[in-house]
Amino acid sequence: MSLPLAPPVAPQLARPRASLPDDEGWAYEPKWDGFRAIAFIDGAELLLQSRTGRPLGRYFPELQLGEGRAVVDGEIVVFDADGQPDFDTLQMRLHPAASRVAKLAGEIPVRFQAFDLLADGDEVLLERPFAERRERLEALVPSLAGASLDLTPQVGSAAEAERWLHDAEGVIAKELAAPYRPGERVGMAKIRRTRTIDCVVMGYRPGKEPATIGSLILGLYDEAGELHGVGHSSGFKGSQKRSLLTQLEPLRTGDHGSGAPSRWTQGRDLEWVALRPELVAEISFDHVSGGRIRHGARLLRFRDDKPPRECKLEQLES
Repeated sequence: MSLPLAPPVAPQLARPRASLPDDEGWAYEPKWDGFRAIAFIDGAELLLQSRTGRPLGRYFPELQLGEGRAVVDGEIVVFDADGQPDFDTLQMRLHPAASRVAKLAGEIPVRFQAFDLLADGDEVLLERPFAERRERLEALVPSLAGASLDLTPQVGSAAEAERWLHDAEGVIAKELAAPYRPGERVGMAKIRRTRTIDCVVMGYRPGKEPATIGSLILGLYDEAGELHGVGHSSGFKGSQKRSLLTQLEPLRTGDHGSGAPSRWTQGRDLEWVALRPELVAEISFDHVSGGRIRHGARLLRFRDDKPPRECKLEQLES
């Protein structure tokens, strides 16, 4: 390749924020649930680089980003039948067997959501403001004519972006005047979609310190009345770790273990203590994958007003 930027290039990263910046000088895009990738396009040749600098191209032979000379930052995404990103299915694409890769490429093709332009022709754009890079990306994408290439949506106000906090994974806010800083958390903010769910506290894991709780084991009931572990909530403060243990002590069933196969440990060597399913907790979270709460689960409060049997798995689908 004869591009002015050569791989690896560390992608610019976003700093977490609790809410959308609501002042001038920002643009807003949906947060994608996929694999971050930088595409090096040189004529008909395409090189895909992961966030960690590794080549990704062999896993996605169906990706067609067109022909030109550019370095484009974006996200590789699989969409389900409802047009929503499906990260669990996307993970299936990382298969070592070439025959399996080829089969999956036909069955569950990916798309590339382009959201930044790092080089255009022989010109490096890292020092240019994002507003200019976005404008040039908008002009470039149609000329590339890539069958798998999409220009990520963008809006100019926090009010317009609010919808992505409810029906997408969240929002990426970008400073219009900011240059591109590889590997740095500057010029960009990520605001995750935050949801709440009512779960049954079906057990806990002891903390590292004596007489403390490390995490609550959370469960939901299916339609047949079976309780399923769906994740855990942790991140408690020191005093809360001790008070929770006192509160939960009367609910202990006497069942406990460490390393034994269970629906809670998922094969990991973790100590657990079972509780009678009588306590309901309202939990905030931002991501579900494979029927389990994966990120950011936090205890908001206990609910004495809700029967445990009303905590259903269907909440994960909302």
